[in-house]
Amino acid sequence: MFRKILIANRGEIALRIIRACNDLNIQSVAIYSQADEQSLHVKMANEAYKISQDPLKGYLDPDAIIEIAKKSGAQAIHPGYGFLSENADFAYKVCGSGLVFIGPAPGVIAKMGDKNQARNLMQENGIPIVPGTLPLNNNTQAEIKDFAHKIGYPIILKAVAGGGGRGIRVVFDENQLMDSLETCKKEAKAFFKNDEVFMEKYIQNPRHIEFQILADNYGNVVHLLERDCSIQRRHQKLLEIAPSPSISEDLRRRMGAAAVMAAKVSGYSNAGTVEFLLDDMNCFYFMEMNTRIQVEHGVTEEITGLDLVARQIRIASGELLELHQNHIMPQGFSIEARINAEDAHRDFAPNPGKITEYFPALGPCVRIDSCIYKDYVIPPYYDSMVAKVIVRASSYDLAVNKMIRALKEFKVEGIRTTTDFLLNICKERNFRRGDFDTSYIQTHFDRLLVQEAEDSVFIAITKAMSLKYDLELPFHKE
Repeated sequence: MFRKILIANRGEIALRIIRACNDLNIQSVAIYSQADEQSLHVKMANEAYKISQDPLKGYLDPDAIIEIAKKSGAQAIHPGYGFLSENADFAYKVCGSGLVFIGPAPGVIAKMGDKNQARNLMQENGIPIVPGTLPLNNNTQAEIKDFAHKIGYPIILKAVAGGGGRGIRVVFDENQLMDSLETCKKEAKAFFKNDEVFMEKYIQNPRHIEFQILADNYGNVVHLLERDCSIQRRHQKLLEIAPSPSISEDLRRRMGAAAVMAAKVSGYSNAGTVEFLLDDMNCFYFMEMNTRIQVEHGVTEEITGLDLVARQIRIASGELLELHQNHIMPQGFSIEARINAEDAHRDFAPNPGKITEYFPALGPCVRIDSCIYKDYVIPPYYDSMVAKVIVRASSYDLAVNKMIRALKEFKVEGIRTTTDFLLNICKERNFRRGDFDTSYIQTHFDRLLVQEAEDSVFIAITKAMSLKYDLELPFHKE
């Protein structure tokens, strides 16, 4: 087992990895930018090294990260999610330096990070994929229009190296096609330094179902059941549920088998996620493979009792995976709500600032994964997620009730968050029934915002009435 690990990340996921290291009696090394000097991961790590004045540059500098790892005596690097976590060049450099990269092999990251290579590999091995094309950058306008006509509108344009909802455009007719392609290429170039874009048939209003994979270095692979990630806004997940409340055991078995096959044919090791689109006829299609720990890994941990980050570390250290597929059974349902520092009434504009009060939800089977604290100043440079509220219960209905209770208890003051918007989703009857797909937010958006405003007005009136009533009472009460 490793003695010391450097965490090439920040915020909530860095803190999560530090806790896993503590559980395994491993020393943790944090890195931080000037903007993150007061971050909780800096305070909680055994060692912390400032990597840059710039808020982003250090977290994206492989050479600087490796230099600090060696200087600190770390034996391995955990990339977390985001930043360099799916960067094959970084993984190659880590391995080439004599350190261990806690994740899949660099070649696997490169192969699965190229969406066309991944699609072709799946198709060759009998795993269903959405009809689509190779990269379009060298095709003429006439050829591109012909591809779209043959596939049939609507189509979706995707960056080959994309992820996180970036480099994606849905096109409903030919008039939008070429402008959308150019916009998609520019965004892909800006975010991924690769402007290659391909085309797929757009599956309208699918469910987004992903399977968690664990694989050791010796060819043993299991899936840890699925997560339903259909509640999304602009391809960004808001709530995740494990297992899905709306798929049958037979479908779960078939999709799980396809996920395990995807991991095996790609030569995968460590933790990863195989993502599928599921249409209204219960036909599923491989979408992509995420070669890292997911933001929503906590719901899988809750229903399986397994620590996925600790498992990542143990697998990377050479341990054999002793789990067998028939032993993996869901223990109830778990839901995660991502709390973002955003103003839902201003098109979810980021709302960084100082946290003046913080009251995390508590109680049985409620978990908060976060890096915030009272008086912490949220920097404006990073992703706006400030906390994940995770609940577990014996049934889906009870889990929704528990999430409603937890979100009502969860309070952050000084900034605006999406807590109320997520609370409204949990109260909405279609969500409560498990009747939703990726169009859910778009379909119900106005009503959810109105409801939030109505709730705020109701609370304000109630407080005013309560204040008036209190003032009219005599000071001394029997």
